[in-house]
Amino acid sequence: MEDTQMPEPLRQAVHQLVSEVVMNCQEVLRYTEPDIARDWKRMTLIRATDASDTMDMASMLIAAYCQRTGMGMDTLTSYLQTRQQRSRAAGPRDADRHEVAGMLGTPLPPEGDQNAQMRFSLGQGYAEDGLRAEADEQRLFTEACLHGLRARLCDDVDALEGYLPSHVAELARKVAGVLEVPQPATT
Repeated sequence: MEDTQMPEPLRQAVHQLVSEVVMNCQEVLRYTEPDIARDWKRMTLIRATDASDTMDMASMLIAAYCQRTGMGMDTLTSYLQTRQQRSRAAGPRDADRHEVAGMLGTPLPPEGDQNAQMRFSLGQGYAEDGLRAEADEQRLFTEACLHGLRARLCDDVDALEGYLPSHVAELARKVAGVLEVPQPATT
C-alpha cells in the first residue's frame, strides 16, 4: 500500500469541504429548535442534503486523486462503499417509513418482513432515547461543539441563549470561549 501524504492542495480542499459540512450540520440542528418550527421541514432537508452533497464532493475529489495515481476501480469502488449508496431521488423507502412508524408509535404494517421489524424497532429506540430524562453525553457535546463553533465564526455567542436548551447553550458558550482568537501579547 502506498505510504505518501495527501497532496497539500487536495488536503486544503477536503478541509474546506468538511468545514462546509459541519456548518450545514449545525444548521440542521438549529432548525430543529422550537423557535423556528415554521421552517423546520424545508430547512432541515435542505441543509442535510447540502451536507451530504458536500461530503460526496470531498469523496469524489479524493477518489479522482486515487484513480489518477493508479488505484484500480475494484479497490476504489470498495473504498467508496458503493453498495451502501442509494439515491435521494427515489424518495423514502419502506424501511424509512417503518422507522418513522416506530418513532411515532403507529402500528407496523402487517408485512411480516424481518427488515421492517428491525427498522420499526430502531425507530422505537430513537423515540425511547428522546423520552429519557438525560440525553446522551456524547450527543450533547457534539451539538454544543457545532453550535459553539458557529456562534464563534459568526461572532454571535449571545444568540445561543435565544434558541438552545440552557444546558446545551451553556456548553456551547464554553466551546465558543475556548475558540476565541488569542490576542497578541503586549510588551
